[in-house]
Amino acid sequence: MMRLDKMLAHMNYGSRKEVKELIRKGYVLVNGKIIIDDDYKIDEINDEIIIANETVNYKDKVYIMLNKPDGYISSCFDKIYPTVIDLISEYNYMNIFPVGRLDKDTHGLLLITNDGELAHNLLSPKKHVEKKYYLKYEGIITFESIKKFEEGIEIDDYKTLPAKLINLGCNEAYVIIKEGKFHQVKKMMEKIGCNVTYLKRIEFGSLKLDENLKEGEYRLLTLEELDKLKNIGDID
Repeated sequence: MMRLDKMLAHMNYGSRKEVKELIRKGYVLVNGKIIIDDDYKIDEINDEIIIANETVNYKDKVYIMLNKPDGYISSCFDKIYPTVIDLISEYNYMNIFPVGRLDKDTHGLLLITNDGELAHNLLSPKKHVEKKYYLKYEGIITFESIKKFEEGIEIDDYKTLPAKLINLGCNEAYVIIKEGKFHQVKKMMEKIGCNVTYLKRIEFGSLKLDENLKEGEYRLLTLEELDKLKNIGDID
């Protein structure tokens, strides 16, 4: 059960003060009955709530696919640079955050949600969730380079898990990793003598970047996409 004013404020129908005023003026119906008591308790899932002739569809959790552009920080707040959350202002009231991070100059798929349990599950080192990147590079990829990725590469103070390097020719490639260390793809490429000039994540676990999304655009996940993500626990 939830207070009526709290639920309406949570759904961005106004501040707590503003929705209280709407309720007291008789603009809100619960199951066909006008309610003027702002602390009226409702079943936010099963009750029919109408405000100013508009049915309220309660959402507790939200799952967003963003095609991240260059120049945005993967955080909720930054004093210097714009953040990915700035691109999704209509859902800010739901306390959304990015699942993992992409570097400021990295493009592509980023999951935004307010579901902490799902985020923790997807980012757990035990799950080894695959991330697939498309990249452009300077240098030469050899058979030995591909073999090094398959064996894991020493970076800084750790050795990466086995990864895949798929050379597409014309200085383009795919990289598939099961971790998300700081600048990991760029550092792995540096270790084989290549410099990454463009990097874009195109897959995260079962989630694939929607090709119809332009950079900076986003959409809600489909039920099928969400179900597959929630089954990520089946991944070894």
